[in-house]
Amino acid sequence: MTTTKEPQENEVAKHVDKAQYVVVAVLIAVGAFLIYNALTLETGFAKVDPVGPRLFPLVVGVAAVLLGVVLAIAIPRGSVGEADAGEDIDPESPGDWRTVGMLVGLFVAMILLVNPLGWVVMGTLFFGGAATILGSKHYVRNFVIGLALSLASFYAFYSGLGIPLPPGILDGIL
Repeated sequence: MTTTKEPQENEVAKHVDKAQYVVVAVLIAVGAFLIYNALTLETGFAKVDPVGPRLFPLVVGVAAVLLGVVLAIAIPRGSVGEADAGEDIDPESPGDWRTVGMLVGLFVAMILLVNPLGWVVMGTLFFGGAATILGSKHYVRNFVIGLALSLASFYAFYSGLGIPLPPGILDGIL
């Protein structure tokens, strides 16, 4: 006669999601990169500033490394996030790679075309395109909102911060 041992309530089946180690690697790599760059940053005009330009990247870099270490410790213990009660997706369903591919293409287009076409044009196309790719059916509104945000951010950076964004084909108009 064979008996099977049934799991007791205090025995929890640990599921180790090894894909989370990619997140650990990225967190630690980005954190190390930020720490290195912050330590090698020349102070330049900010020599009299008591905080200096190194503080923020150092804090973010150290936090990223620490969070990566904490996640690396939590993964083998079976720590996985719980889905929100309001989520209406199936976590076991495959990813929508078509949407991801189109968004990646949109990011690449933004990187390649922001200088020749300008921030306002590419910001408008980027916002409108991303909203449309993600499922918004209000095509005109997507691009109008994108235009408003692009113009607002263009002038906020230029007038408010003194940082000129590329005007591109609208040089002389903006």
